Amino acid sequence: MTAHTTGLFVAVIAVFSSCAPAEEAPPEVLTIEQHMAAATVASGEEHGALLDLLCTRATAQPPTPAPAAQTRPATPRAPGPPPRSEWYAEPLQVFDNLYFVGQTRSTAWAVTTSEGIIIIDPLFEYSVEAEIVEGLTKLGLDPEAIRYVVVSHAHRDHVGGARYLQDRFGARVVLAAADWDLLDNSRGDWPKPERDIVAEDGYELRLGETTLVLHHTPGHTPGTISSLIPVTDGDSRHMAALWGGTAFNFMGRGEDARWFGEYVESAERFRDLASAAGADVLISNHPSFDGSPTKMPALATRGDGDPHPYVVGSDGVGRYLTVAAECARAGLLAAD
Repeated sequence: MTAHTTGLFVAVIAVFSSCAPAEEAPPEVLTIEQHMAAATVASGEEHGALLDLLCTRATAQPPTPAPAAQTRPATPRAPGPPPRSEWYAEPLQVFDNLYFVGQTRSTAWAVTTSEGIIIIDPLFEYSVEAEIVEGLTKLGLDPEAIRYVVVSHAHRDHVGGARYLQDRFGARVVLAAADWDLLDNSRGDWPKPERDIVAEDGYELRLGETTLVLHHTPGHTPGTISSLIPVTDGDSRHMAALWGGTAFNFMGRGEDARWFGEYVESAERFRDLASAAGADVLISNHPSFDGSPTKMPALATRGDGDPHPYVVGSDGVGRYLTVAAECARAGLLAAD
């Protein structure tokens, strides 16, 4: 074989070798610190509150119990609801068809349509009348038009007022099956709504010209629902994403790894769904996480042509859910 032929043979072998399917490299395994760093980058300047809550909680070591002699009994809380001054917040129109009717620490939203109102997360039983019923009236809306109540998850601060709206206005209450079950087994003597609509994954709630799409995102609770909500701002149309359950409240109750795994899967899946839907608005059921303490005052001073403070773009929505997923991945590793 001549030198020229040998060189041609080697070249042909090289071409075929480059076309052959390469073995897939194993997925990179990141450390707790690397997941936390990824969450920090994704948080940017907007999502610091979410980062602080989730990544700090996910990787915290259990506190060392103080010696018995140093412990002090907790000061008992007076019976009944907390004073109004501790929770009341004024209602506010946020978009043409979306209104804040929540408290200082827990949010309720009202979506208006041509055929009535949808309430998302009806707060506590002690605040639902003041915040939602009276709040709608202050905003020039008729609470008698409430048709549906969507509950993101069956914790008292988000579902406690559902029975009141169900009884007074005949509103239909929507939960995922797993959280109807959670509600049935929850303790406390506060009024629970009668079991009504069971939302399957991808459930479309249509009222008038508006359709909300409800997705199962278990993790915070077994039946947490996250919602995609079309909103308008004058001639501009947007899609709002509401991540239904935030904190890692399952920690220390057993099966941490399982719940962290579900949380990761849910956050990444909803991030993809939100992106596919063109979601560019982020709202939360706790005001601190969507930046409402600064965005609401900005709405009050917004001039013609000014950007809407709640429109954060698809990148902003995606980074928020990346923070949630990466902090949960850190927690999953810490739980092993």
